[in-house]
Amino acid sequence: MSSKILIVGAGAIGGFYGALLARSGAEVSVVCRSDYDYVRRHGFEIDSHTLGRWRFRPAQVLRQAGDYRDCADYLLLCSKVVADIDRVGLIREGLAGKTAIAFIQNGVDIEAELLSAFPDRVLISGLAYICCNRVAPGHIKHLAYGKLTIGALTPDTAGLGQRLGDLFAAGGADCEISQDIVASRWQKCVWNAPFNPLSVLSGGLATQAILQSQEDFIRDIMQEICRIASASGHPLPDDTVDLNIERTRHMPPYKTSMLLDFEHGRPMETEAILGNAVRAAQRLNVETPRLQALYALMRLRELQIRENRAPQ
Repeated sequence: MSSKILIVGAGAIGGFYGALLARSGAEVSVVCRSDYDYVRRHGFEIDSHTLGRWRFRPAQVLRQAGDYRDCADYLLLCSKVVADIDRVGLIREGLAGKTAIAFIQNGVDIEAELLSAFPDRVLISGLAYICCNRVAPGHIKHLAYGKLTIGALTPDTAGLGQRLGDLFAAGGADCEISQDIVASRWQKCVWNAPFNPLSVLSGGLATQAILQSQEDFIRDIMQEICRIASASGHPLPDDTVDLNIERTRHMPPYKTSMLLDFEHGRPMETEAILGNAVRAAQRLNVETPRLQALYALMRLRELQIRENRAPQ
């Protein structure tokens, strides 16, 4: 019997990985907001640099999780982690029976809300290392990478995390099971903390141009994230910064997710990526002057956006 998966937040990440799960034989349904009408009629068009082009037609296309007419084995949350999105409210009505919750989202220290709301569910944390953009309604372009790292945050005696990883792998994803998914979150933050905000603050530069101009500054920010991770009990490998720099050198010119949100007037994940890291550093008495400065500048940019939108 095929696994039944409900994806909440079917943008670039949710749509792409949902398409891979469908390729593995899973029955995949999606909750869409802005692209609902298009996806209901046409499905998703996936354009991948490694996997080719194909169309993914979900089993059900829904406006909200409570409209799902089945019992999902997994509910996969792929929304942004921003202030105006109630993650608990988004998914609560889509849960039934023993549905496991998995989330593929950016940020550090974002687990507590879900752990508190659903203490009796298997909760699986996931991270996507991917260059992937929504370029038009229902059209997802996969530019580079695509690795997934997932790991259970709660007891998982039935092996649901491994089973989900196997489904991703069968669909064509490079999926790794982490034994310390919290450390893996810090590891991803090493890249996100400099490149996402700098892409916005620079006025829209791609990652290559940012690295070529400000490599020393970027390395310093990455080292600060590594120090926070270590102080929190989740030390990262010694070569973490060098590996992130080298991988960025070999990326195609790429607009970060935060830059795309900024350009389209959407809320940005400033708190999940920067604010939570700064607050963790303060709790742990770790000095992070560059990270704090970057966070302050992003908060000023967000204040400017709000004031520009305010009625005159």
